[in-house]
Amino acid sequence: MPDVIFNGPDGRLEGRYQPGKSADAPLALILHPHPQYGGTMNNKIVYHLYRAFARRGFTVLRFNFRGVGRSQGAFDNGVGELSDAAAALDWLQTIHPDAKGAWIAGFSFGAWIAMQLLMRRPEVQGFIAVAPPANNYDFSFLAPCPSSGLIVNGSADDIVSPGSVQKLVEKLKQQKAITIDHAVIEGADHFFEGQLDELNAVVDAYLDKRLG
Repeated sequence: MPDVIFNGPDGRLEGRYQPGKSADAPLALILHPHPQYGGTMNNKIVYHLYRAFARRGFTVLRFNFRGVGRSQGAFDNGVGELSDAAAALDWLQTIHPDAKGAWIAGFSFGAWIAMQLLMRRPEVQGFIAVAPPANNYDFSFLAPCPSSGLIVNGSADDIVSPGSVQKLVEKLKQQKAITIDHAVIEGADHFFEGQLDELNAVVDAYLDKRLG
């Protein structure tokens, strides 16, 4: 799991990188929660998402948004962070030009950034959004959502209201040509404290289903 430094739009960005098992292995980019509330690439959920893709032979990258850890720059309310994510995917694609497509995953704020990147990159084939902050950010840009994916949230989340996530899911499920899977983990809070195993099981089952 080598440490890497790559160029972003506002300076160097720090990441952790796991090359895939083959030259044409698909790519996976994992995005962390809100930088101003302690979010980093070492968040437990981000790490578990990273490992889930790595176990399946993906080339995987998680990285710190601008201003976090050793990444240069300063928090930019999502605008700059989306540019960081695009630069991270560019970096992966430059190193692995033969990769067969890409996936994107994010937790909380990272899920919001991930879904925006999804709209801009047609090579992204699937997504995993954990606790997408549908009550704090506008997700209306998903019109239409271009890829199938998984949305997971906890029923006892006091930061992202379960009702707002349900409304987002219902809206996306009305769209044709994609399939949105939705899992609610009973009793789980925003950080899935004490219930990470349940979250991991949901993610693993979804990836196994999609990837065969």
